[in-house]
Amino acid sequence: MPIRISNELPAIHILEQENIFIMPMERADAQDIRPLKILFLNLMPNKVVTETQFLRLLSNTPIQVDVDFICTASYTPTHTTSEHLIKFYETFDAVKNNRYDGMIITGAPIENLPYEEVDYWQELIEIMEWSRTHVYSTLHICWAAQAGLYHHYGIKKYKLPVKKFGVFPHTLNYAHLDKLFRGFDDVFYVPHSRHTEVRREDIIKHKELNILSESRDAGVFAVSDKKGRQFFICGHPEYDPFTLKAEYDRDMEQGLAVNIPCNYYPDDNPSLTPVVRWRSAANLLFFNWLNYYVYQDTPYNLESL
Repeated sequence: MPIRISNELPAIHILEQENIFIMPMERADAQDIRPLKILFLNLMPNKVVTETQFLRLLSNTPIQVDVDFICTASYTPTHTTSEHLIKFYETFDAVKNNRYDGMIITGAPIENLPYEEVDYWQELIEIMEWSRTHVYSTLHICWAAQAGLYHHYGIKKYKLPVKKFGVFPHTLNYAHLDKLFRGFDDVFYVPHSRHTEVRREDIIKHKELNILSESRDAGVFAVSDKKGRQFFICGHPEYDPFTLKAEYDRDMEQGLAVNIPCNYYPDDNPSLTPVVRWRSAANLLFFNWLNYYVYQDTPYNLESL
């Protein structure tokens, strides 16, 4: 997918080196099509790394995509320069009169906090409520999946006794076989890195929700409403090959009690290069979301949402 983004965005240089199709704005403007409009709410501390991870996955279909980046106004990130935020990001107030084909809300490393104690919780509630009428399909990732299930359906999270950390096998629930997982293998892998979880027994009480995929080791992975307007992904399919390594090395340097990430290093040896088991599944997940739930279903005129 040709992604229309600013030529000055730092992610563009990494993506070009990986042969990701980035279309210059002037060329895109000359094409007689309506690009998909995607809103990207980035809650992660290092905005540049997260931008690159998700833009890489949004690049894998032939449809044009325009991406608008927003961050919270009620909390200022400390791991991203103010110059980057000013240049490439808006706040919700600047875009709330727009309508979008799709929206992605990222995870955030705040899962041990009660939702109501998160600095930007009220702002996030406002954005999630707004998305119901201004966005056709919203993809909530990891902590955002837990937060979305809590806000929209009252489904609470539970603290895990040990951090869920590694790359875990997942299967599909064929009773609810969904287009989001069209073309997936019977078993596929996804990274997880979290201290909390949502539980199957709480989700199945809500008849308007489907559990699409689970893991015997990692629990619930993918949940959707029955209309395909909301997806809740309780893992990190967007992770780079070395993201878990960086987290493991950081925790070790800080003297924290952390296990070696599961199914990640050959022979569980951190001195060896990690094995990537999730790249194809991650690309297919985002391809399917964009194609079946954003491109195919969204009305041409977004004002009719």
